[in-house]
Amino acid sequence: MIAFMKKEWVENIKTFKVLILLCVSFIFGMISPLLAKLMPDLMSQMDIEGMTIIIPDPTALDAYVQFFKNMTQMGLIVLVLIFSGMLTAELSKGTLINLLTKGLSRTSVIVSKYTVAVLLWSISLIVAAFTTYGYTIYLFESFDLVHIGYSMGCLWLFGVFLLALMIFWQTVIQTQYGNLLMVALSVGALFMLNVMPKCQPYNPLFLVSNNVAMLNSEYDLQTLLPPVWITGGLTIVCLGAAIIIFRNKRI
Repeated sequence: MIAFMKKEWVENIKTFKVLILLCVSFIFGMISPLLAKLMPDLMSQMDIEGMTIIIPDPTALDAYVQFFKNMTQMGLIVLVLIFSGMLTAELSKGTLINLLTKGLSRTSVIVSKYTVAVLLWSISLIVAAFTTYGYTIYLFESFDLVHIGYSMGCLWLFGVFLLALMIFWQTVIQTQYGNLLMVALSVGALFMLNVMPKCQPYNPLFLVSNNVAMLNSEYDLQTLLPPVWITGGLTIVCLGAAIIIFRNKRI
């Protein structure tokens, strides 16, 4: 399995997935505090007749508002697009058949691909987090935010869940577009559940919709336990189901 993981890592480098993820993460990490710093100046230059726009001085919190807005929207979309074919591509090309006939277990295929994807997501999020932190320290005089680690951890866990959801659907549907559609429908179902107030505290979306609120020192971190446990459980279920389906799948 270690050899297959190395092969996956090299493949991700050759297909520029690593480069794309790192570049996107660095860009989001850099522009988030920069936009927060420049936004008042940009808004003040807007000529709106009869209106006076008063914008308070930006703070470090504004930088993280921009950061989580970028990462929970475009960042996760990029993650989904990058790994939307991590299994279906090899299934469609038939490149896995030779490896499986040589003794590679199907469980190792799923676990290896998922592990490498999670590792790349983790590295990219760390790059984005440290870039934002560095630029925020540089651009803003004060920095009194708390619970940043918890907020980042929630974003990381949701990304891990998305990767498990993707690899599950890729064992069911062999086309990349079909996989993207099912992932979109699954996330859409979470949004539908989020309409009901009683479901919101338990919904995995809670982890990527309250990141800024978590930076408040008065935020009750106990409210994170239900969605964290549920998201972790769903991740294990998706990964386990993917292994079972793939082991019994005719290739």
